[in-house]
Amino acid sequence: MADETPNAPPPGNPATAPRARNWDAFAAIVASLVGLLALLVAGYTAHIQREQVRAEVWPYLIGGFTSVDSELMWINKGVGPAIVKSVQLRVDGQPRREWREVFDALGFEASGWRQSFLNGNVVSPGETVAWLRFADRGDFDRFMALGQAHGLGVELCYCSTLGDCWQTRWNQSSREAIAECRAVPAGHQFGD
Repeated sequence: MADETPNAPPPGNPATAPRARNWDAFAAIVASLVGLLALLVAGYTAHIQREQVRAEVWPYLIGGFTSVDSELMWINKGVGPAIVKSVQLRVDGQPRREWREVFDALGFEASGWRQSFLNGNVVSPGETVAWLRFADRGDFDRFMALGQAHGLGVELCYCSTLGDCWQTRWNQSSREAIAECRAVPAGHQFGD
C-alpha cells in the first residue's frame, strides 16, 4: 500500500494544487493602509492647527464715534493685530485725500482738532485709534451733521498677519471677507 496524502495534488497537475498564502503581500497591504491613515490624520491635524492659529490672530475693526470725547475712532475688537491696507473717504461721492479737503468739501472750519494716522498703520488688539478729535464739542456736532448731510463715507480694508482680509465701512458693524485688499489709486487713497 502506497502512502497517499489526502490533500496532496496528483503529480503533474499544478492547477489543482491548493494555494499557499503570501503573507508578505498581505503585510505590505496592511502597512500601506496604516501609512495612508497616518497621512490623513496628519493632514487633518495640520488643518485644525491652521484654523486655531487663524482664530488667534483674528482682527475685527469697528469704526464709530463718541460725542463725550468729540472724536471719530476705530477699535480693534479682535484678538490679533489689524494691518490697515487702504482707507477711502468720500464726501458727496468724491474721494478726499486728507482732513483739510474733507473740511473744505463740507464748508466746515474747526477751532481745533487732532488726527491719528490710520492708513498703513497696525491696530493692536483692544486698541482704540482716536482718528479725528475735536477740541470743541460744538465743532464735533457740526461736523457730524454736515457729514451726514453730505454723505460722508469711509471704506477701510485691513488684513490679519496670516493675510486674511476684510473690507468694512465706518460706523457700521458689518464687514466682508475678501481675498485681498485691492490697490487704490493714489488720488482716491485717504492719507490721513
